[in-house]
Amino acid sequence: MAKPGKVSYETSGSLLGWLGLRSSDAKPAGKAASPDIVKQGRQLLLEAMTAFLLDNDLEISPANLLAAHGAFSGANPRLARKITTRLQAGDNVTQVWLDEMTASSEKQKDESLERLIGRFESNLEIFTRSTTAARRVTTDYNAELEQQVAELDQAPEAGEILSRLADLVGAMLDRTRQVEGQMRRSEEEAKSLRQSLARAKREAEIDHLTGLPNRRAFEGLLNKHYREARGEIDALSIAFCDIDHFKRINDAHGHETGDRVIQAIAGALAAISDDNCHVARHGGEEFVMLFRGLVPSQAQKRLDDLRERFAQRSFVNRETDEAIGRITFSGGVADVFGYADPRAALKAADEALYRAKESGRNRIEIA
Repeated sequence: MAKPGKVSYETSGSLLGWLGLRSSDAKPAGKAASPDIVKQGRQLLLEAMTAFLLDNDLEISPANLLAAHGAFSGANPRLARKITTRLQAGDNVTQVWLDEMTASSEKQKDESLERLIGRFESNLEIFTRSTTAARRVTTDYNAELEQQVAELDQAPEAGEILSRLADLVGAMLDRTRQVEGQMRRSEEEAKSLRQSLARAKREAEIDHLTGLPNRRAFEGLLNKHYREARGEIDALSIAFCDIDHFKRINDAHGHETGDRVIQAIAGALAAISDDNCHVARHGGEEFVMLFRGLVPSQAQKRLDDLRERFAQRSFVNRETDEAIGRITFSGGVADVFGYADPRAALKAADEALYRAKESGRNRIEIA
């Protein structure tokens, strides 16, 4: 059994899968796991999660329990691999690191967007009440005006009625002007809020380090092109890319240099994108790309050409003038329509990326 706190993804994932704890893993035909085996599997999962949290001095919190369950049950293979890599390097999993790996990078933006939407809805409610009040006032005055006109038609002496009618019209105009002012202010506020909301939505879908779309924006693009490509019987490929040995660069040259490396890779990937090729920062040193109209071999060729050109460049630390050397990246490509849904294709591309890493890095694999 693996040493507590150093439970590898490969060990825990395959063992728990064999025990039938992952629905995505097929069981041998005609053989169902007995209750005792399932119970034993649950016990092993609980032990792995407990050892992981205690050995790394992590708080027993709902978020950490959820992260540990995802890693050691096989539900989150990406997190499992990152934990395994970190532990194999001799580093503990700190709370800060785990939070960075598990927390949504869009949480604060989502909260800001929710507050903005709340303000918009509140002002929209005020606007609605104002327009409703205006309609009621107009209706009441119209009814009274119609009554006065009817009386005017029947009166032999209309002087007094005309005077009352003039007063009524004047009062109605004053009230109408007030309501119009309220409606105008509400419309201006609603317009301003709509503009702010649109701006906040755009900002919430941009990765501010690279200027690329972020994960949220990419998911929208993926769903859009998936529907369109399926309807037009068009090819659609998806790719995961990851900077090789990025942790070494950060450790040796600092996070500012690491950020510049991410920006350099982002710029290179963006250079090959167009209306049918989209790139986004998925998180950390990872990027995801969507190739409309290209089968996986064509997408692989495009990424391979870029990878070879980029690997020929030599980078230098701006702060120290120390040579960083060449920087490479690996990738995995999958046919979106070769799988049950886009998420399954994304997972396949991720697994192909992992094979590329295991095969020596600086290469592009097809799922």
